[in-house]
Amino acid sequence: MTDDPIYLDHNATTPVLPEVVDAMLPYLREHFGNPSSAHVYGARARRAVSRAREQVAALLSCNPEEVFFTSGGTESNNLAIRGVAEAADGRSHVVTTVIEHPATARPCAWLEKHEHRVTRIGVDRDGCARLDSAREVIDADTALVTVMHSNNETGVLQPVADLARLAHAAGAVIHTDAAQSVGKVPLRVRDLDVDLLSVAGHKLYAPKGVGALYVKRGTPLASFALGASQEQGLRPGTENVAAIVGLGAACQAVGRDMEAAAARMKTLRDLLWTRLASGIPGLGLNGHRDLRLPNTLNARFPRASATAVLEGAPEVAASTGSACHDGSETASDVILAMGVSPQDALGSVRLTLGRKTTEQQIASAAEALVRSWKALEERQPHRSPGTG
Repeated sequence: MTDDPIYLDHNATTPVLPEVVDAMLPYLREHFGNPSSAHVYGARARRAVSRAREQVAALLSCNPEEVFFTSGGTESNNLAIRGVAEAADGRSHVVTTVIEHPATARPCAWLEKHEHRVTRIGVDRDGCARLDSAREVIDADTALVTVMHSNNETGVLQPVADLARLAHAAGAVIHTDAAQSVGKVPLRVRDLDVDLLSVAGHKLYAPKGVGALYVKRGTPLASFALGASQEQGLRPGTENVAAIVGLGAACQAVGRDMEAAAARMKTLRDLLWTRLASGIPGLGLNGHRDLRLPNTLNARFPRASATAVLEGAPEVAASTGSACHDGSETASDVILAMGVSPQDALGSVRLTLGRKTTEQQIASAAEALVRSWKALEERQPHRSPGTG
C-alpha cells in the first residue's frame, strides 16, 4: 500500500493533466499581459483566450462566440438561471428537479424568494427526471427549464433533449448543468437542443476556478455582474488567462480519445461492482444500471453507514452523499428522492473512476471495502433463530 489512498472521487475533482499544466505555464511566467491591452503583451494573451474558446467550442460542437468563460460551474449556473429570469419578458415560472446540485438549487431558491414561481419535478426509482411531470407543469408562464445533464451522485443521465422539446414548445429557455458530463460522454449542444450549458474545468482535468457557459446565439440573458466589456459584456472582469488556457487544453485532450477512455472506465466500473457484489450480499445500486456516466458507481451497503465503511477502508478515497451534523448522519436528498428508505440511504457510497484508474487499484479498493463492510457486519447484534 502506498502512502496515498486509491482515488475514487473523480466526480468531486480531477487531477490536472500534465499537458494542461504545460499549456498553462507560459501564461504564468512570461506571457502575463492583459487581454484587453492593445500592445503585444495583450495581443498574446488575447490570442490565447481565443484559442481556448475554439477548443471548448470544438468539444461542445458550437460556435466559439457562443462560449463565455467564467470562474466555474457555480458561476455558470448562476449566470444562466438568474440571467434568463431577469431577461424574461413577462414570464416568472422556473422548472427544475429535486436532484439538482446546490449550484442550481440555490439560485432557483433565490428566485423563489424574489417573485418567481419554482416547480421541482421528481424522479423515478432509477433517478431519472419524470417527463410526465414535466409535461404537466411546463406552461405559458415558464421562462426557464433547468436540469442537470447527469447527476453528480448517481451519474444518471437525464432526459435533457426531451425536456428541451417540451420547453421550446412552450416558448421557454432550457439550461443544463453539464459539469459532470463534459469530457466523459459526447455532448453536442445542437443534438441536445439546449440554449445554455454549464462547464466546470476541474471536473475534466483542468484547474479549479475556471469554467464556461455555452449560450446559444439569440438567447435572452442578462448579466448580474457590472463592469467592463469582457466576454461581450456578459461576464466582466479581467480574464484568468492561464486557467482559461488550461480549460481549452483539457477540452482538446479529453476530446481526442473520449470514447476509448469512457469504454475503459465503464469496464473497470463494472468490474468494481462485480467484485463488491460478490463479497457483499444484498449490495444495492443507486441509479440506472445503464443510463449513467461510465465512471460512476453509487453502491448501497446493507445495514451499514457509508461513513463507517469508508473509515474502515482508509486505502480508498471516496465520498458519501450523506451529511454529518453533530455526530449524526443525514441521508442524501438525491437517494431519498429515488424512493430509498432513510436508513438504507445512509449506506450509499459514491465511487467515481478517472482516466488513470487501473485494474489493480479497482481490485485493491474492492478488497478494502468488502473487508470494512464485513468487519462492521460482524459487530452487528446477532439475531436469534426465527426472528425477522
